[in-house]
Amino acid sequence: MSFQAFTDYLQLEKKYSAHTVIAYLKDLEDFQKFASEEYQYSEIVTVNYSVVRSWIVSLVDSGISNRTVNRKISSLKTYYKFLLKTSQIEVNPLAKHKSLKTSKKIQVPFSEIEIENVMDLLQSENTFEGLRDRLIVELFYSTGIRRAELINIKLNDVSFAQKTIKVLGKRNKERIIPLLPAVLNTINQYLSFREQLENIKDSDCLFLTQKGVKVYETLVYRIINSYFSETSEKVKKSPHILRHSFATHLLNEGADINAVKELLGHSSLASTQVYTQNSIAKLKEVYKNSHPRN
Repeated sequence: MSFQAFTDYLQLEKKYSAHTVIAYLKDLEDFQKFASEEYQYSEIVTVNYSVVRSWIVSLVDSGISNRTVNRKISSLKTYYKFLLKTSQIEVNPLAKHKSLKTSKKIQVPFSEIEIENVMDLLQSENTFEGLRDRLIVELFYSTGIRRAELINIKLNDVSFAQKTIKVLGKRNKERIIPLLPAVLNTINQYLSFREQLENIKDSDCLFLTQKGVKVYETLVYRIINSYFSETSEKVKKSPHILRHSFATHLLNEGADINAVKELLGHSSLASTQVYTQNSIAKLKEVYKNSHPRN
């Protein structure tokens, strides 16, 4: 069965990233294979909820987490909503489905001291890769951008005149983020080394490898993990934790949550409120130490 029309819908109407579209199609193909092998369905347009429920049971039995199962079912939900919207079905088999319960992930941000220690490690770097890595850490922490957003930054997205950077977020939404003077200075230093690369293939991209091609997701993850492994004992050391740290530290310092929402590129305030948990802990500490009746 072809999912081309659904693919076009995700790309053109929903404006999902290529990575997200691939994940959705993989989930649909996995479900189609299950429905075909277990229930002899030639296509999944006509399945009923009992088939979906059986797939959920098989996924849980295979040992994958409830969170991953919910993500896969979310792909199916979007597909059947599309079929309903385009009048290919009259009833959505997942209309009354309830997601599996999941435990809340506690994202522990880096402390300001941990980040300062990494910055100290990177301060003496004076090579192309060293300055690139330093700039990556500084940008993550000073702007809160996502890994995919950082990877896709173009040279002309940086405005030295306006002291800003333009990033392309989820669903192709652009936002402008202010840059600190120290970060602009690091960009300048990095660019002077970048110009000396012998063979630049992705010339429009800001972040390159030593071979002159655009940096990739696993490399960016390794950079963050490597440096923070030297200063932090936290289990998770990733670009997303730096984004989490950016938001948490701003809120701790009294930044308006709506302003943080805009900086992070969240479409709703509910997404940003995840980052207030640590701020509430900070408020409780201040309250405990400061209130006269304590």
